[in-house]
Amino acid sequence: MDFQGGMIVLIVFVSLFAIWLLFYFIPVGLWFSALVSGVRISLLQLVLMRWRKVPPSTIVSSMIESTKAGLELNPNELEAHYLAGGNVTSVVHALVSAQKANIMLDFTISCAASDRSMVSCVPTQPVPA
Repeated sequence: MDFQGGMIVLIVFVSLFAIWLLFYFIPVGLWFSALVSGVRISLLQLVLMRWRKVPPSTIVSSMIESTKAGLELNPNELEAHYLAGGNVTSVVHALVSAQKANIMLDFTISCAASDRSMVSCVPTQPVPA
């Protein structure tokens, strides 16, 4: 009986470690907050971001901000911009500010100019129509 008790404890410990490891690599809470906010992103995409050394929280929070502002951005483009050394949050802030000011600003243009402070280039006061 003693051997069976030890095996049960070992199996419970290994399964708890496996569950912890699973939740570390698969950010379920982040995926759920994106889902509730209206951002469609898969769990596999979040796992692959983590393996590519891209912080999923940065991409998902930028996607949530852009979706709430009415912009449709591609998470693959945001991830590529991050991997190229760009500042994703400043680009998304600039796109949202430009949309509020009725300025047509494309994602590729804002990425090209992201080495400068894009938020300071876009006026924050909306222009009356």
